[in-house]
Amino acid sequence: MPRRKAIYTEAFSHSNPIPAACQLGNILMTGIVNGIDPAKPDDPGTLEQQCALMFSRISEIMKAAGGSTDNIVKLNVQMADVSDRKAVNVEWTKMFPDAAARPVRQTLHAVLDRGKLIQCDIMAVMDQST
Repeated sequence: MPRRKAIYTEAFSHSNPIPAACQLGNILMTGIVNGIDPAKPDDPGTLEQQCALMFSRISEIMKAAGGSTDNIVKLNVQMADVSDRKAVNVEWTKMFPDAAARPVRQTLHAVLDRGKLIQCDIMAVMDQST
């Protein structure tokens, strides 16, 4: 039976004892990834700033896991206002410029806390050697 491997990254960690991601076999899943800067908890930033930081954290987590954003097969996005997807699409097309090789994405409305305007979780399939 494959062993579960917790993935941690200094750039994005939880205040609770939870890893940024977990890998079992070739499947990798994250917990919630947000775009709030912990150094500025009283200033959560704009949606554009939160999106940029969230997508940056996605890349950092995938690198820490030994993969890349090419391993991502699905991105689940939760937003305070789903009608405002322009900021998401800007970062989405930067990360996945090739329309023929993009993962799927699902965007849902969510009631978010502490000034969050957006958060996500991902599912990735890693190389067997990872």
